[in-house]
Amino acid sequence: MIDESDKSLFRSTVDQQKPIDKDGVKKTATSKNGSNKLFQKYSFLYEPNISGSEAVVHYKSGLSPKVLKKMKQGNIGSTPSIDLHGHKIEEACQSLSKFIYFHSNERFIHVIHGKGYHSDSGLSIMKSQVVHYLKQHPEVLAFCSCTQEMGGTGAVFVHLKANV
Repeated sequence: MIDESDKSLFRSTVDQQKPIDKDGVKKTATSKNGSNKLFQKYSFLYEPNISGSEAVVHYKSGLSPKVLKKMKQGNIGSTPSIDLHGHKIEEACQSLSKFIYFHSNERFIHVIHGKGYHSDSGLSIMKSQVVHYLKQHPEVLAFCSCTQEMGGTGAVFVHLKANV
């Protein structure tokens, strides 16, 4: 049996310890491309130019057609997801920048921007801004509207550069 003095010694020792990274990799503020901060060189779009029901597709040259097909079909497995409903344009870009940086080791992410059905013009400002932002981001290789089950035209799957 363990006596009280041993329990007390154990608790006092454990309480003073800091958790360590099980992989032994210290995550710093340096991104994959060598910069030491989040992507912040994006511009804002204050006039919507995409309707909520319009499907979006964008990819950089050299992307495999098979990868784009898998994305369009939703065959990309489990992905981290961010929901931008309720965010203002500036907040959404900041959140998306942090999200992409934090998940830079993932191949795909899921961004829910909504369809903008509550807008006056039928055009979605948040969807327009997300598309505009993703086109500017250096780590984004491609994106496309999701399958119906994953949000349809109110969300996009994003393909990120491989973490090297």
